[in-house]
Amino acid sequence: MKFTELNLEESVLDALDAMNFKECTPVQEQTIPVILEGRDLIGVAQTGTGKTAAYLLPVINQLSKGGYPADAINCVIMAPTRELAQQIDQQMEGFSYFMPVSSVAIYGGNDGVRFEQEKKGLTLGADVVIATPGRLISHLSLGYVDLSKVSFFILDEADRMLDMGFSDDIMQIVKYLPKERQTIMFSATMPAKIQQLAQSILHDPAEVKLAVSKPADKIIQAAYVCYEAQKLGIIESLFKQQEPERVIIFASSKLKVKEVAKALKRLKLNVGEMHSDLEQSQRDEIMHEFRNGRINMLVATDIVARGIDIDDIRLVINYDVPHDSEDYVHRIGRTARANNDGCAITFVSENEQTRFKQIEDFLGKEIYKLPVPAELGEAPVYAPHTSSRNKPGNKRKGGWKKRSFNNRRPQKKGGGK
Repeated sequence: MKFTELNLEESVLDALDAMNFKECTPVQEQTIPVILEGRDLIGVAQTGTGKTAAYLLPVINQLSKGGYPADAINCVIMAPTRELAQQIDQQMEGFSYFMPVSSVAIYGGNDGVRFEQEKKGLTLGADVVIATPGRLISHLSLGYVDLSKVSFFILDEADRMLDMGFSDDIMQIVKYLPKERQTIMFSATMPAKIQQLAQSILHDPAEVKLAVSKPADKIIQAAYVCYEAQKLGIIESLFKQQEPERVIIFASSKLKVKEVAKALKRLKLNVGEMHSDLEQSQRDEIMHEFRNGRINMLVATDIVARGIDIDDIRLVINYDVPHDSEDYVHRIGRTARANNDGCAITFVSENEQTRFKQIEDFLGKEIYKLPVPAELGEAPVYAPHTSSRNKPGNKRKGGWKKRSFNNRRPQKKGGGK
């Protein structure tokens, strides 16, 4: 479906045309008409499906028609991380270019000057406020923020917000909102706690569910079945022959990110780390260095990585097996973007084998297993249902040949971007 077939204002269509947005993604096609009708909505869709535009476009469309209070906050969008808040803010700027709709992004980790700028935007009444929960509560607690006229309340990546412990914060913010409002919630997954949240803050919502899409075919996927202690050695072997370029390594926790980054720096690799313990200015600096190629390898957690929007990532390494198929698809989807090819390698330790098998079942195929480098010793057999009971004798030789994944790094097609 084309955007011109939706009931959108000419000014919104002009902005879409200027940004070269022609065709709706499935989530946009299914949710925009519902939001334009004024109904509450819960959308289950993963990152990368176009869900930001799915809620921004109808909200901007309604605000541009007028009839909403001037100098008041008319829409609040909640995001789990600063990076996602910044990303939404950037899209907001593009979509609202031809319309008199104002916005302000509110997120923590900044200096006092930034806080004052946020305060100004909140007190003057920006039409759209894009905020992380903790930072918005900081402003609310000081008494100058009026949310009593909010018409649209949007939760993006609601499952991540609950995972990060923001449930109480969200319910505290809801108390400042009017009962008569349109509430829109997007989540990649639909566990029981999300259903409970939906029941408490949404009224008779429409529900749109999109199946988790499979990874792009052009992503070359492979895995090393190994012991936990062999993982760093495999990375060292991969980049022994050739300098790494545009690599993201995902680890399961900020503690693991710190450990891996420290170990890789000892190997004289040019590494940056991204996790929630860093100040915002530090994160911005690392992303700037990574984009400019002064850092060529980034170790990051899933949560922080949601804000990484770089097209020419050559290789993604899952240092740990992701907890579910959605996370796997999201992680490896960082590569093979903008007509580039890409590779994704997952390290599968003994106690991660069953989880990796579940990902293979979801993908409907077996992921090719690379032999562990011979110099690292023997590796465990891939036997997902018996992985915790592997016996010492139940091993195979590495059989490594001088042929690393990095040496076969794919080239851009057609000049890339």
